[in-house]
Amino acid sequence: MTKKGILLVNLGSPDSPKVPDVRRYLREFLMDGRVLDAPWPVRFFVVHALILPSRPKQSAEAYHKIWGPDGSPLVATSKQVQAELQRRTSAPISLAMRYQNPSIPAAVAELAAQGVEELLLIPLFPHFAMSSFETAVERVKEVARAHAPAMRIQVQAPFYDHPDYIKALVASANPYLQKGFDHLLFSFHGIPERHLRKADPTGAHCLASNDCCHVDSPAHQTCYRAQCLKTVAAFVREASLPSGKYSVSFQSRLGNEPWLTPYTDLELPRFARHGVKTILVICPAFVSDCLETLEEIGMRGRDCFLEAGGQELTLIPCLNTHPLWLTTLEGMIARFLGPAESSEPGAPAAHEG
Repeated sequence: MTKKGILLVNLGSPDSPKVPDVRRYLREFLMDGRVLDAPWPVRFFVVHALILPSRPKQSAEAYHKIWGPDGSPLVATSKQVQAELQRRTSAPISLAMRYQNPSIPAAVAELAAQGVEELLLIPLFPHFAMSSFETAVERVKEVARAHAPAMRIQVQAPFYDHPDYIKALVASANPYLQKGFDHLLFSFHGIPERHLRKADPTGAHCLASNDCCHVDSPAHQTCYRAQCLKTVAAFVREASLPSGKYSVSFQSRLGNEPWLTPYTDLELPRFARHGVKTILVICPAFVSDCLETLEEIGMRGRDCFLEAGGQELTLIPCLNTHPLWLTTLEGMIARFLGPAESSEPGAPAAHEG
């Protein structure tokens, strides 16, 4: 029988919050052509002349604030998820980060050494974006072609509105929702507007009109914003949120070009100035807490909200190791390992890579 294995891939973190390690991480991350998608000479100049001279020190200070006894929260939580899933199945499960460690080459080599011939790749990104989902998938394929050419790869599709993911997301938020709040902000990681246009297979739908995300189109299969909005719509239905009690924003923009709007760092003080006293922030684009949730929202975002007149900002933790999130991942793995007829109706399909 064909031996099957699973590879979980998240984005990554520096090996430590020290400036040299942060610089190494930022260099690898920003030199990825699917992240900073300028021609290589331009990308090299921007990264090495404009970003790396100052950004590593600033980022290192932020990483120091969230670094735990087990290291990066993102990596530590991802390892806990891998370990728990491994306890639930006999198939080998490896973990890799798109940037830095544990590395994709090491994970692929580990699985190949265990005789894995068919691989389920689960990118730990609910939504498609070229700078997260796509770059992780393409890097795994590249490494496999070079070091395990016989290994067949199936890719777990984005699961942004799958019922299991939504139920897990709502269950993880419920303890905070039940305490009462003035407003719930869904803060997604931002991307440049040009990334939407680049990923649009029709070449004419994304951002062509104000309601493009609400008009059915093949573009939605790779449209990050449309998928984010579908996550929100599904969450709102599942949680029975009243209209006017929530909104959507995008965080973590870099540079001066247009990114998806509205911007989280501008929305938080705006809400405070308009009388919102208690705000909840949930970040559904991340399945594990990381710098962008713990420091950007939980620390800087909170300070910004309070300084503008708000009274309380609560960051709803990511799914992390929530039992229903583990069950969601377990279901993806079971559908891959079991016979085809056991697939659940409506489940996000894995496709050949």
